[in-house]
Amino acid sequence: MPGGPIGLNLCHNPLSIFQHAQFAFQARRFIFSDFGMKRLFVCALLLFAGADLFAQQNTPPLQRQDTPPVASQQNTPPLPPPEEGMPPIKPSATPPPVAPIVVAAPKQPNGKIQKSLVRITSTEVEPDYRAPWNTGAIGRGVGAGFVIEGPRIMTNAHVVSNTRYLTVERDGDPNKYPARVVFVAHDCDLALITVDSPEFFKNMVPLGFGGIPELESTVSAYGYPIGGERMSVTTGIVSRIDFQLYTHSSIDQHLAIQISAQINPGNSGGPVMQNGKVIGVAFQGYSGDVAQGVAYMIPTPVIRRFLTDIKDGHYDKYVDLGLTPGNLQNPAQRRYFGLPDDGRGVVVRTVIEAGPAGKVLKEGDVLLSIDDHAIASDGFVELEGERVEMPEVVERKFKGDKVKFEILRDKKPLTLTIELDTVWPYQMQAHHYDTRPRYVVYGGLIFQPLSLDLLDVYQISDPRVRHYFDYYILEQLYLQHPDIIVLTNILPDPTNTYLGPYRSSIVDEVNGKKIATLNDLAQAFAETPDRFVIKMIGQGPPLVLDRKEVESARERIRTRYNVIAEQNLEEQPVAAKATASSGTPHF
Repeated sequence: MPGGPIGLNLCHNPLSIFQHAQFAFQARRFIFSDFGMKRLFVCALLLFAGADLFAQQNTPPLQRQDTPPVASQQNTPPLPPPEEGMPPIKPSATPPPVAPIVVAAPKQPNGKIQKSLVRITSTEVEPDYRAPWNTGAIGRGVGAGFVIEGPRIMTNAHVVSNTRYLTVERDGDPNKYPARVVFVAHDCDLALITVDSPEFFKNMVPLGFGGIPELESTVSAYGYPIGGERMSVTTGIVSRIDFQLYTHSSIDQHLAIQISAQINPGNSGGPVMQNGKVIGVAFQGYSGDVAQGVAYMIPTPVIRRFLTDIKDGHYDKYVDLGLTPGNLQNPAQRRYFGLPDDGRGVVVRTVIEAGPAGKVLKEGDVLLSIDDHAIASDGFVELEGERVEMPEVVERKFKGDKVKFEILRDKKPLTLTIELDTVWPYQMQAHHYDTRPRYVVYGGLIFQPLSLDLLDVYQISDPRVRHYFDYYILEQLYLQHPDIIVLTNILPDPTNTYLGPYRSSIVDEVNGKKIATLNDLAQAFAETPDRFVIKMIGQGPPLVLDRKEVESARERIRTRYNVIAEQNLEEQPVAAKATASSGTPHF
């Protein structure tokens, strides 16, 4: 997925890929059925001929009675001499019979998963950032899900993202049931959907959740990968338990479990099981060009947190402190901060002013403990008998919860409390789903706020734009520019000729007024001066538009380029959210 580790792919199966794979499979079957009889006859002849040749090559030659046998080339020990009065011992002419090997039929350690597993097909519409007033391209994808108590169906968020219509299929039923999204969490790639038909959940068996599996223990992954429409199961072992980037959002890191079971497109949202319990949800893996047999599942602590968060009917997202800690393992550095040689403490390197810690902590503070858990000098804490990274303590909390810190500030001990919340500046560097792109079109110029999705589409290489994106949080650029407004495209018209060099420029002011947000830009263009002088960040002459010329060309540009709406200032949810009925889903 764009923005994540190279080659790390979500396991959602785009239907176009699935159709190509299915066509190739059918073509091979067609070729086999057309020439099958001839090939079978030839293969049979070769088989019999090969067997006869094998028998001839492996049968020892007959020896005459008066010819002594040829000595063996192997170091076979000689037979013991016979006792007195006993006949000589002769070697056996035939080896003793070999007992047949009986292979036991494989068991189903997790029961009949078919009564819990579902196949999900999504018709989705991707946002069009080049022409943001348009609906976008339509696509289809296939994923998996499983029934849990409720009854509800759990799957990945990326299986149902940007969806307009969902259908669900179950084993042994030819019907496709319309479904709708109930809750979706893009920051941890989980979603719950449901089917309104009362017939669907009959005879379906909800699955229960287990704990975190042991390293090297065996697990089984279930889903509907490319190559068929029936359930597939793969097995593997637990290879690693660690914090990993969740590529669906490309900004969030949570606990994830690496497994060696093959997870391919179409496995997304399927359960990973052990001893009859769900221990994870399959969601991403590396492509074969990067690593072989490396796949990941979302573990049950993340799943349980999601289910707890939505109990009030709303998903509040993951909370964060909004700070960057640094290890304190160097002896000289520890003495500088007034720390004893006890292996405790990390230093606050950066604090995001827009985050929960912004008004409480300062750069240079030394964090000694969090909620009475001592913080080691490498940033780990002891939690439930395991050494985990400090953010794991915050991961288990919710919006409005508080966390207590024991710190050193200027070598003096303090105890502080922080109320947890989300950190909005992070969202600029994350992927967004189920929303319409924000933009303003004026005089054929398209202005849009900088985001990861925008960079992916336009592949902007301008160094200044890349700097504002990369250092948006580190240099706290969001304080002056909550929105980084970029001139992304130009709809050619006599009004905006020769303005091509201004593409990918960042708007600083309009007629002397600073532009901090997209709303500021829209309000500036709503005024009625003779001209608009648009100053960009950096050196160079300003961009100038004559207001009367722009107004005269307005309808011409809208008609020529089918601009349905000249602006969208809010990230509004899409109108239809994969509904099977007129019920309103929760976001």
